[in-house]
Amino acid sequence: MYLTISDFIKEWNKESMLTQNVLDGLTDDSLDQLVYPKGRTLGRIAWHLTTSIPEYLANFGLKINVVENAENVPTSAKEIAETFRNVSSYSAKMIEEQWTDETLKQVQNAFGREETNAMIIMGLIKHIVHHRGQVTVLMRQAGIKPFGVYGPPKEDWIHLGVENPPL
Repeated sequence: MYLTISDFIKEWNKESMLTQNVLDGLTDDSLDQLVYPKGRTLGRIAWHLTTSIPEYLANFGLKINVVENAENVPTSAKEIAETFRNVSSYSAKMIEEQWTDETLKQVQNAFGREETNAMIIMGLIKHIVHHRGQVTVLMRQAGIKPFGVYGPPKEDWIHLGVENPPL
C-alpha cells in the first residue's frame, strides 16, 4: 500500500512505462485477435485498459476528463498506444494535484468494500497489470513477440545464456 503520493507516482510511472512498451508493440492487424469465439478482442482489452483509468479515478472523486468515444475501439494500434500515453501521464498529474498523503488514508466504498484511497489506487494498478497480461498472451496468439515486462520473452533468454528456456 502507498503511504505517500510520491510512492504511488513512482510505481505508477514504472507500471505505465511497462504497459506503454507492450502497447507500442501492437499492430493494427493484431487488434482483431480474439480471446475466444465471441469474446473480447485484443484491441477491446487494450482500449478498455486505457479508457478505464480516468473512469475509475472519477468514480472515486477525482475531477478528471474521461476518454471521448470510449465505447468505440480504434482500429489503429498507434491510436490506442498514444491515448494510453496521454491518459497515464494526465491521470498521474490529476492525482498529484488533487490528492495528498492524507487523502490516501481516507476510506471510501469501493465495489462494495470499505477501502482507503491508497488501496483503491493500488487496485487500479492491479487492474492495468491484469489486462496487460491478457494483452501479452493475445499478442503471442497474433504472432507478435511481446515486450518483456518483468523479464525477457523466451526469444531473448539466449542473451542471458539460456539456450533452451523452460516451457
